[in-house]
Amino acid sequence: MAFHVEGLVAIVVFYLVILAVGIWAAWKTKNSGSEGDRSEAIIVGGRDIGLLVGGFTMTATWVGGGYINGTAEAVYVPGYGLAWAQAPIGYSLSLILGGLFFAKPMRSKGYVTMLDPFQQLYGKRMGGLLFIPALMGEMFWAAAIFSALGATISVIIDINVNISVIISALIATMYTLVGGLYSVAYTDVVQLFCIFLGLWISVPFAMSHPAVTDIGLTAVHQVHQAPWLGSINPLDIYTWLDNFLLLTLGGIPWQAYFQRVLSSSSATYAQVLSFLAAFGCLVMALPAVLIGAIGASTAWNETDYGVPDPMTKKEADMILPIVLQYLCPVYISFFGLGAVSAAVMSSADSSILSASSMFARNIYQLSFRQNASDREIVWVMRITVFLFGASATAMALLASSVYGLWYLSSDLVYIIIFPQLLCVLFIKGTNTYGAIAGYLFGLVLRITGGEPYLYLQPLIYYPGCYPDENNIYIQRFPFKTLAMLTSFFTNIIVSYLAKYLFESGTLPPKLDFLDAVVARYSREHMDKATLVKSDNIVLNELAPVNPRHSLTLSSTFTNKEAFSYVDSSPELSNTEDN
Repeated sequence: MAFHVEGLVAIVVFYLVILAVGIWAAWKTKNSGSEGDRSEAIIVGGRDIGLLVGGFTMTATWVGGGYINGTAEAVYVPGYGLAWAQAPIGYSLSLILGGLFFAKPMRSKGYVTMLDPFQQLYGKRMGGLLFIPALMGEMFWAAAIFSALGATISVIIDINVNISVIISALIATMYTLVGGLYSVAYTDVVQLFCIFLGLWISVPFAMSHPAVTDIGLTAVHQVHQAPWLGSINPLDIYTWLDNFLLLTLGGIPWQAYFQRVLSSSSATYAQVLSFLAAFGCLVMALPAVLIGAIGASTAWNETDYGVPDPMTKKEADMILPIVLQYLCPVYISFFGLGAVSAAVMSSADSSILSASSMFARNIYQLSFRQNASDREIVWVMRITVFLFGASATAMALLASSVYGLWYLSSDLVYIIIFPQLLCVLFIKGTNTYGAIAGYLFGLVLRITGGEPYLYLQPLIYYPGCYPDENNIYIQRFPFKTLAMLTSFFTNIIVSYLAKYLFESGTLPPKLDFLDAVVARYSREHMDKATLVKSDNIVLNELAPVNPRHSLTLSSTFTNKEAFSYVDSSPELSNTEDN
């Protein structure tokens, strides 16, 4: 394959445009608001993201390289097909459920990150524990989509995969580092337009190639391979349901999603953004589905690709760039390449910013440096944006299957964070003891179920499991959903049990070493004249929606009612007169 100078020039021009938009948005951030809330402006954009930009950025967050390449791959793979391309429907339903049940309570309480309610209710230790799966999820997600970009660029313009991934990661990291959410949001508008235009331009050209059979015929009849509509084997129905629930429910508790929710100008806007993004995800999946169908309908021996076909060469995960390269004119394939590049950066920048936001606020500031200045928090975010971007890039160079890495990134979030989020928002009375027990039970059940992508044999063999070609046992039983439900009910049961044991006097107060029951009860019934201590401050007091910068920190958290009560006390007045 020849090196395509035109393709390289097209990519460079596209990257420069994106970088320019990102830098302009960073300048806009710097000149909006006061210096006192710079870190919050980076994380949630000053909470003034409107419907248009918000809808684009929330859609672009999900419509990444993994979404587009993975959907095309699932449709193309013989024996799976459209029936197993669950991401478009799964993530759209996830956004709808998020808008219906989660967006309003999160936005109305003025949180800054997804971990805020956990630290408010369960304490900083539990917030740190939940940061681990949240961070891993964001990093796996970013790595999967960087991997998708590397594969696409290397196929179309024949450039080294490692170089393409590193340069793309540097561009995304650079504008995220200088502009935060404003840069991410405004570049998402440009990137989503490029995705829509680039892929839809490519589809008619690919479909009209002489080697491509009518996709309506190949949808239900075997021509070059099994019909691309696919089917679900009755034995695999529980696996399908397990994966579908993982995408639907596991797609909710992501900082990348809640960052958009919390940046909206009102709770109602946050809900509307979720519904708009759900529709956008479905629309943006259509060209990827068609490209996968085209790949399944192509006689590859009649193209320059030759034999064997991509499935036999184990290049099914690159079917989208292969279709663009071999079934479209050169100038059209470059449009498609720009589309995939845009998709990758629109999601990668969101993941990197999400991870750094959670670390800077929930780990560094609220756990270790409560008195850190705003400037210090901003610099911590910038450093972690660079570090997390580098980590995601390193993992991308080691990725094997885009769709597999994508599912894996949702596993930990679905099993550990989703049940905790349900409890912290909707189940009254849960505490840190239940949260830790649920966390551990869910984690153990997930690990003992095995993981084929990591060649990890299961320790628990559920009904219906069978060995694959590598002699790694595959679970047909929906053990991921079982682990999630176990984590959820364990949290509730252990929380209420701990509360009963301490409040009934069965266990002495000194055994409440996490200060989750006795100490919390005492704080809720503090004497009126007791001043609020730093370790009793709740997160929504730390981060009001519209902070009042004219007040000092000490006056903001002073119990003024206590002082007025003291001033009006007749005993105190008589003492002063004497």
